[in-house]
Amino acid sequence: MLMKEYRICMPLTVDEYKIGQLYMISKYSCEESGGGEGVEVVRNESDVHPQHGAGQLTEKRIYLSSKLPSWAKSFVPRFFYVTEKAWNFYPYTITEYSASFLPKFSIRIETRFENNNGDNDNVFGDTPTPAGNVSFLDILSDPIPEKHYKESEDLSRWQSSKTGRGPLKDGWRDDHRPIMCSYKRVCCSFEVYGFQTRTEEFIHRNIRDILLVGHRQAVAWIDEWHGLNMEEVREYERTMQEKTNSKVKLNQNNTDPSAAFRPRSISESDERSLKRMGVVNAAMSDPPASSIAKSPMRLNSTPR
Repeated sequence: MLMKEYRICMPLTVDEYKIGQLYMISKYSCEESGGGEGVEVVRNESDVHPQHGAGQLTEKRIYLSSKLPSWAKSFVPRFFYVTEKAWNFYPYTITEYSASFLPKFSIRIETRFENNNGDNDNVFGDTPTPAGNVSFLDILSDPIPEKHYKESEDLSRWQSSKTGRGPLKDGWRDDHRPIMCSYKRVCCSFEVYGFQTRTEEFIHRNIRDILLVGHRQAVAWIDEWHGLNMEEVREYERTMQEKTNSKVKLNQNNTDPSAAFRPRSISESDERSLKRMGVVNAAMSDPPASSIAKSPMRLNSTPR
């Protein structure tokens, strides 16, 4: 299991980001969805957690086959998805990821938001994260994948007409007011011999990119969400979820269902690893025609 703590500061307050986070996630999910891939919202409802009390539970399926590394595509079903469950007890959240046909894969992210510049070394109140496992991500200067760069989201050029904030300058984290920090403790595990190290490293590289892009956008889009109340942002969230789900399902409904289970060429070493993972039918053999007709999207366990 590989554990890291990421700290991402923003020129916002924790109260402001309660709205900004919901807006950013909804808009980002919609922008990243299409062509059968993206984020499908399964449920979004009030829930009571046995330890943390009342909060909001969201459950999503994230389709991302094309984003997998080439070495993983050989044994993953064509319509591969990861299940996300998130409990929002703002300013504390828990997010868990799993894949129905990979029982030894999991990601858990704990998040705490505080009004400071990331100087709390024990924000979760249990055991401080070793310094070597802590990464500060700078939304101003850290590089992001070129495909995600937009001039309108470049915080060295950004300025908010509603709040008068921006553009950000080098060293902004030391003296900007307001300032808050998103502390994220990320534990990922893929306990499969021969795949564990590079899979866990791949996961953390992608999480880093997603965190940078998402937090940059939350700031860059501030004039779109600043001033909204909770009822208004929840209505925006519902509207965007309907649009996002339609975009994800459109291509899948127009695709031959058997394509989801079309076998791909895999090596003998991959096959041995997959058997240890309990993956046999979907990736290594042709399923009976009757099973395709009855349940083209089932991946050996009940999806959330």
